[in-house]
Formats: sequence, C-alpha cells, structure tokens
Amino acid sequence: MVLKIRLARFGKRNAPFYNIVVAQARTARNSKPLEVLGTYDPIPKPPPSGEGKAIKDIKLDTSRAKYWLG
Repeated sequence: MVLKIRLARFGKRNAPFYNIVVAQARTARNSKPLEVLGTYDPIPKPPPSGEGKAIKDIKLDTSRAKYWLG
C-alpha cells in the first residue's frame, strides 16, 4: 500500500481551501483519506495589525506528519 501526503481541495470556485491528508496513491484527489493532518488556505488574509504582508494560513499537526513520514 503506497501512501502520499497531498492536498484535497474544498471550498467554492475561485475560493479554494485545502485539507492536508494522507491517502493511498492510487485514489482520486478528493476521495476519503486515511487521516487529515491539517489545513491550508491559499488566499492571503491581511495581518491582524493591519501592517505588513498578507498571511496564508497553514495549520499542520506536526507529530502526526512525522509519524506518517517514518
């Protein structure tokens, strides 16, 4: 069983939102994953202070990601 860590797309058209998942290599992109490791929002949000660069939100469970990487 070959596994991949990949992005599964959710959200609306022109407003993507991704789950970072562990899935079998031969399955489709949005098929049921073995485990959801985190989320990724590629649309930049303004920083809370209002100054500086926009922020792309990434949340990842690093302990589970290390487990799957071996």
